[in-house]
Amino acid sequence: MNWIRQKIDQIKEPFEPGNKLEKYRPAINALDTFLFVPDHTTKKGAHIRDAVDLKRTMITVVLALIPALIFGMWNGGYQHYVQLGVEPTFLEAFLHGAYKIVPMIVVSYAVGLGLEFAFAIMRGHEVNEGYLVTGLLIPMIMPIDIPLWMVALSVIFAVLIGKEAFGGTGMNILNPALTARAFAFFAYPTYMSGNKIWVSEASTVDTISGETILGSLAANKEVGYNTAEMFTGVIPGSIAETSTLCIAVGALLLVLTKVGSWRIILSGILGAAAMGLLLNALPSMGVEGNGLTNFPWYNHLVVGGFAFGIVFMATDPVSAAQTMKGKWIYGALIGLTAILIRTLNPAYPEGIMLSILLLNVFAPTIDHYVIEGNIKKRKKRLETKSVKTA
Repeated sequence: MNWIRQKIDQIKEPFEPGNKLEKYRPAINALDTFLFVPDHTTKKGAHIRDAVDLKRTMITVVLALIPALIFGMWNGGYQHYVQLGVEPTFLEAFLHGAYKIVPMIVVSYAVGLGLEFAFAIMRGHEVNEGYLVTGLLIPMIMPIDIPLWMVALSVIFAVLIGKEAFGGTGMNILNPALTARAFAFFAYPTYMSGNKIWVSEASTVDTISGETILGSLAANKEVGYNTAEMFTGVIPGSIAETSTLCIAVGALLLVLTKVGSWRIILSGILGAAAMGLLLNALPSMGVEGNGLTNFPWYNHLVVGGFAFGIVFMATDPVSAAQTMKGKWIYGALIGLTAILIRTLNPAYPEGIMLSILLLNVFAPTIDHYVIEGNIKKRKKRLETKSVKTA
């Protein structure tokens, strides 16, 4: 490691203040801080000594995403071979899925980090590690057959409009990865919905459809999967969103390391379950339902992007609520609105993306009223105490 340290110090010399390449110093410093812990400390102001920094937090999230990503690669290849009537080996399925997914990840990181470096050089600040997670999340929530140029455009929109327009890492009010998906969905809806995009090269097979469970239910069709298959994720869908089991493994890591808020995750699940139970009760109230409203409430929790969204998107520490009570409210409203949009909007049977983006906007308002409520309680407690002492 000392040899690497010495080489990097040699490379950094032309970029030091006063040298001709000083302008590009943030770019070379990004490589340094990625490989080594920064050797500088704070000199003033209130601060605490802690081993957890942004880089370690982002790496923890990336590690939590790995199970869902690996399964997504295998499932992407498996769904491809199934529609061809072939039973693949694990390696065959995984390699085909990787062949489709790895280029998406490369494009996401290349375009996104290129923009991050450009803005860091232009504004004269250091490159933050926030895109380590965003760059992986964006391809993971896309259909497997989306064109690479579309991934690149979505990344550009997410970084420019969803992040840098607000001031960069830590300043954005919307989740950047979901901003990318929202752009792709509304700009190119035929590539983001329907029954031909969820299985790689589905258009080459005329007799088999790769329609998702939610798409089938929205069209009032029968679903050919049981709850166990939905939970394990051997179904068509976005790359890393199908396996609730693998997502749960990642959620456990986030909760144990305190990187993800268990309050948001739990309240989101409870909110979704409550809305699912309410919709399931509609027929007993004399209200005619549809395939989605009649879908068992517990199945709503394991299909579509709900599990992935509530674990990896809703818990984003920048765009989520910050107060303890606010996190419960924020998560519950995401769960409620996600299932509500999913079931009552025939044009869009998946609601978790819109639900999280909507609550991202209202998160500061939720925190504001929680804080105001706490202030009023303390004032009332102080007034009561003053009256008693008088």
